Amino acid sequence: MQPDFWHDRWRTARIGFHQSAIDGNLIHHWDDLSLPTAARVLVPLCGKSLDLSWLRQRGHEVVGVELSDVAVQAFFAENGISARRLSLPRFDLYVAESLACFRGDLFELTIDRLGRLAAVYDRAALISWPVEQRDRYVEHLTSLTEPGTKTLLITLEYPQAEMNGPPFSVDTQEVLRLYSRHHSIDELARRDVLRNEPRMRARGVSCLTEVCYRITRL
Repeated sequence: MQPDFWHDRWRTARIGFHQSAIDGNLIHHWDDLSLPTAARVLVPLCGKSLDLSWLRQRGHEVVGVELSDVAVQAFFAENGISARRLSLPRFDLYVAESLACFRGDLFELTIDRLGRLAAVYDRAALISWPVEQRDRYVEHLTSLTEPGTKTLLITLEYPQAEMNGPPFSVDTQEVLRLYSRHHSIDELARRDVLRNEPRMRARGVSCLTEVCYRITRL
């Protein structure tokens, strides 16, 4: 999707993708990554996700990347977190204790600017990209990580013909196609979530499966 699409969604508060609670897969499967407490975690396309605070409260150093300044400012305001705002080339950087958020284009972020990561948490990033943009996204994440970096990836599977994304359906074959060259892939959980998603039912989706993966950079 083009940047203007997401800027418009945040400006007009059409953010049905935002969850009002901590993600259940994060709570139940984060420990499956076996990370040290102080591990540095990247959250791409983080929006104003409450998951950022959950990871921070676990003792991690959390780094978010988000295109919309509306989303970033809302996160800090709604969670009562004071942050310094720094102007960098191509980014605004919001900095708080154990938490930083780069406001700008993820594809402009380099490993030199980002620093070393232990993990990536992707709840809503991969499924936000149409098929023609996914290779670029995964290749860029690969360039930002090193061997041993672990990802908790959450996807959705549904009949794509029933609804235009985002969120898009990303099935296991697509995950394997995107990640298997440079990563090992373990499926951690799979569950039917249609009854919990009235917004998706209203858009015509007849079945909806949420899948959680542990992905390890080789």
